[in-house]
Amino acid sequence: MTATKGDSDRAYAGRDAPRKRLLRAVAVQTAALSAAVHILWAWPRLGEPADARPYVFLLGGAFTVAIAVATLRADEYRRLYALGAGTLAAFLVGYAGWHGGGTAAALAGDPLAIVGKGAEVVGVAAFLALYRLAPPTSVVVERREGGGNEEDGTVDNGEDARA
Repeated sequence: MTATKGDSDRAYAGRDAPRKRLLRAVAVQTAALSAAVHILWAWPRLGEPADARPYVFLLGGAFTVAIAVATLRADEYRRLYALGAGTLAAFLVGYAGWHGGGTAAALAGDPLAIVGKGAEVVGVAAFLALYRLAPPTSVVVERREGGGNEEDGTVDNGEDARA
């Protein structure tokens, strides 16, 4: 079964296709919310000796904000979306790893954690959907360098950029 040019155009619609814009907004908002939760948790605990988590959470929150900003401003790079999904998934796995068998009880007792973990689950799904909808990085780079038309997927020499 071969894909026609029309199928390819729909699969790799431009960065501003309505579905991609919605997914990008969801991904950015959930990443920002997750970062805010981590920073809110860490800030009052910065002075505690022998606990590195507040410092790690501040760095993780700053990194997550950087991913959110790049998702808004950069071209659609699969690697960026994979980094966003992986970062939010690392927060989820880290929470479960830290609390072990008592994860459900710890989550039930902390409303801030409920908000953060909920945002991270939704964010991972949004970043993975963006990853699936984004063209390969080589296509994006070729569009930028070759002056390609984002709407029809062609570059200046008339070749199909998605081949």
